[in-house]
Amino acid sequence: MEIQILGPALGALIHGIDLTREITNAQRDELHAALLRHQVLFFENQPITPQQQRALAARFGALHIHPVYRHVPEVPEIIVLDTDDDNPPDNDNWHTDITFTEAPAQAAILSAQHLPPTGGDTLWASNSAAFEALSVPYRRLLGGLHAEHDFLKSFPAWRFARTPEERVRWEAARDKHKPVLHPVIRTHPETEQQALFVNEGFTTRIVELGASESDAVLRQLFAHVAKPEFVVRWRWKRHDLAFWDNRITQHYACANYLPHRRVMHRATVLGEKPFYRPSPVSTANTTS
Repeated sequence: MEIQILGPALGALIHGIDLTREITNAQRDELHAALLRHQVLFFENQPITPQQQRALAARFGALHIHPVYRHVPEVPEIIVLDTDDDNPPDNDNWHTDITFTEAPAQAAILSAQHLPPTGGDTLWASNSAAFEALSVPYRRLLGGLHAEHDFLKSFPAWRFARTPEERVRWEAARDKHKPVLHPVIRTHPETEQQALFVNEGFTTRIVELGASESDAVLRQLFAHVAKPEFVVRWRWKRHDLAFWDNRITQHYACANYLPHRRVMHRATVLGEKPFYRPSPVSTANTTS
């Protein structure tokens, strides 16, 4: 494998591996190490089937089955993000996947199946680089706070319960996924990096603060993490594949291609309950 670094904060293009074949243990370890180092990895010309994508993702952990998104028939672990004018995208904001659960995703693998003539890029931001750019007093404040993450913020009934069948599925998901609390600063369980862990898609409030203070802090953090210096942008080609560490990044799928169609397949690797463990890194002026 060859690794081409794409940006100072995150992102690398990987050459010299065929992901349509079963990867070896050595390749798995090499990819895992690269993911920890670069946070999001990109691969070109990987015409992977849903079954192969599921098998690849399963090499990194147990897989999530999404409660409302449509999935590939007979491959429930692979969700289908199929958007056009009749089904506009619902994720055109900065978000970290499934933070509405007690144990959000560890990682995800996204495969480009059908693309519009132009547009439809995806951006990833490094939550650790964004954290390290904050002042030391602000880091200390955020380290003691917890935020609420709510399934309903990104999955409202008007969008996901339009038919009787959809409503049954949506109500079951709503009842199963009550709002959860996660630390505003998350410690990466493998690298010990500190990173912001709030996102526009699911975070509703910081529980230790009053409403106006919470709104002000969240607005600032949402804007801060989207600064260009923390971001890498990928312009998709058919059969490109992205693999990202969901614990330390967030992403934004640009909805600038309508009325054209865009189809992506995603596998989501389950993770662990987020935690915050103070360390010298969280209070020192360091850069990534």
